[in-house]
Formats: sequence, structure tokens, C-alpha cells
Amino acid sequence: MLDVARQRGFEAGAHLPEQQIASLCNVSRTPVRAALRLLTEKGVVRWEAESGYRLAVDLTSQATLATDLPVTEEDELAEMILRDRSARRLDQTVTIGALMRRYDAERKTVLKALKKLTDENLLDRAPGQSWLFRRAPDDPEAQGESYEFRLLLEPAAILAPGFRLDGARAAALRQGMEALLALPDAAFDIREFQRLDIDFHGLIADGAANRFVTDALSDHLRLRRLPGTYAGVNVFRLKQSLREHLTILDQLESRQYEVAADLLRVHLRLSRSQRPQAASRGAPALFGMISRPA
Repeated sequence: MLDVARQRGFEAGAHLPEQQIASLCNVSRTPVRAALRLLTEKGVVRWEAESGYRLAVDLTSQATLATDLPVTEEDELAEMILRDRSARRLDQTVTIGALMRRYDAERKTVLKALKKLTDENLLDRAPGQSWLFRRAPDDPEAQGESYEFRLLLEPAAILAPGFRLDGARAAALRQGMEALLALPDAAFDIREFQRLDIDFHGLIADGAANRFVTDALSDHLRLRRLPGTYAGVNVFRLKQSLREHLTILDQLESRQYEVAADLLRVHLRLSRSQRPQAASRGAPALFGMISRPA
């Protein structure tokens, strides 16, 4: 629910009608009520007798992101499974029985965790009682293939007729990226960068007029949220990447789609190379010469 509010650009004081939130989250009103009560207890939402629930905080602030919200047992297990797979402590194929023994978990909890990962397209069901991890871009070869895939599809998503930018979501992203850029290097939050990075590229995927392009890019983005995907990239490059995002966003907001697509290609190639020593000589001319149109 907080992710939806953030993507929609909801600001502090925004009204949170139960039915609207339920529709946006694709759930019934019952879990929405429970979530709103919980967020009220945490101080993230406030209740007003005259108007109902309202957002009480700035969702782009670092403090909000660290809010201590409860995690279900299956969600916690799913995260442990992903971490262990990223660290190569789990094979590509896993079974229910092996996971039960490894994590000392009940069968129903393991099944729920596996269903969650399958729904997110991180796992595929294999014959018998086994599941197969989808290949993630967590090694040099896979990362290279990932960037080639994105270079083919992401600029094309912008250039295809019918591309539409979600303005409210773009504004919220801009605010979050500018806030992260303002932090000193020592306080730079890589997990927050990962969230913003995935949201930015998700904004492009969702703006595509072709549903198959959107689905392909969205599925790939889910793989990029795995632990370790951003390992080995220094803060200088991550901050430069945020600036590149903002420059691309300027062009998208001005409907300069061909320029935005060109900038996106440069951005993806720079990210693929991951050579901070070369980047430190200055941003590429293409980024440095383009300013936000009036």
C-alpha cells in the first residue's frame, strides 16, 4: 500500500479512501482496513473523524523507509531463500523437504514462500515437489545479457507509438532521487537506490503501449531486485546513475521521446561497463549538454 502511495505521488495529508486503495492494490477492503489501522499505530497514517484516513508522513523521506512494519513468516522465509540463492548457498533447484529442513519451517510456510516467489516470477515449478530458480543477472555473463535485453526493449518502449508517462509517479520518483543524491557518500543507502532504480525503469516499462513489452520488462525487473544485483558498484557510479535518471526524466516529461531514448541507451551502456575510473573524468557529453527544456 505504501509502494502504491509512493508511486502515485501521494503527499503528506493525502486522503486514503478504503475503496480507492483496495482497487489500486487489487485486494478487498478488509485487508486495507487492517493495514490502515496498523499504519495509524505506527504514525504513518492518521485518522480524522470528518474525512477518514490521511497520510501523515512524507513517503520519500529516509526515515519512513525504515519504518518497522511486521513481516509475515512466509515473507521472511522468502527473503532468506533469495539471500541464500544469491550467495550460492542454494542450488538452482530446490525441494519442499530440503527447504523445511534447512530453515526448520513448516510445510505450509514453505509452500506460501514458494508461491510468493513463483507469483513474482523468481521461481518456476519443476516436476515433482521441486522448484527452479530463474536465472538472475548476478554474474558478469548474466549481467551482460541483461543489459543487452534492456538495450533492445527499454528505448523501444519509449519510442513505440502510444507511450504515456505517469506524471504523479514521475514527480514522486524525482523527489526521492533528489533526496538520495543530497546525502553524503557515507550515508548513501544502496537499498534505497535499488528501489528507486527499479521504480524508474518500471515507470518506463509501464508507460509502454505494448502490453507484451511491459510484461517482458516488468518480469525482468523482478529479477533485478534479488540481493547482490548491485554488488561491486561504487557510490560515485550510483550517484551518477541517479543524475542520468533525472536527465532522462526531464526529456520524458517534455515529451522529447527520441532524446530520452538516446539518453537511456547511453545510461544503460555506462551501467553495463561499470567503470567509475572512466566516468570520473566527467559525464558523457550527451548528458552534460542537455538541460531541461523550459
